[in-house]
Amino acid sequence: MKSRFLIPAILITLTFAFLVSLGFWQLDRAEEKRAIEASIKGANTGIVELIESTDALEDKEYYAVRIQGQYLNDKQFIYDNQIVDQAAGYYVLTPFELKGQTKAILVNRGFIPWNGRRDKFADIFVDSDPREIKVQISKPITRIELKSSELDSEFPVLVQAIDIDALIGLSGIGLTSVVGLLDASSSDGYVRKWEPYTGSIEKHIGYAIQWFLMALVLAIIGIRIGLKQRKK
Repeated sequence: MKSRFLIPAILITLTFAFLVSLGFWQLDRAEEKRAIEASIKGANTGIVELIESTDALEDKEYYAVRIQGQYLNDKQFIYDNQIVDQAAGYYVLTPFELKGQTKAILVNRGFIPWNGRRDKFADIFVDSDPREIKVQISKPITRIELKSSELDSEFPVLVQAIDIDALIGLSGIGLTSVVGLLDASSSDGYVRKWEPYTGSIEKHIGYAIQWFLMALVLAIIGIRIGLKQRKK
């Protein structure tokens, strides 16, 4: 192999390997989405179990469950920078202490639009009377913060991400690592459109095919260049 073709050959080989790795990465993402969809389907059997222990909630991701207890109205959080139906607003997160338990689960009571007034929250009061509510168990989604935010000490506290450890330290109460999405059938909620996002499996497969085709085209180009070099 001539030295002048050595560097292009290395670059073509590295780029080919990179494109193939991207293709397999998209296939892995598709498999992850299939697993999530299977978990969601398996969790929604129509049976809504009554869960009495906060520890038992940790293993109920994607499940709709019933819990009994009371809201902790004085420890609420405003989960900012949310978009629902093209409207900007926030979710209301309220700790719900299970009956006979020392820990609480953070319940997302729904979405409220800002309506042009970021300087004033809506009235999010909820009484602390004992009740039973239905929630879908979900793990908090990690969000990328553009800049670290300083949390206020006055409730309700405006937050940019659901950092359970930080919220525990701020509120002084024990919280589970999962959150509850308040069902539309339960009262004291706002706009609730809980559709678990898994993304399109077909989209990932389509991206994988594109990366593989690009790798194939690059390989053909590399082979043709190599053949021309051998003939010289």
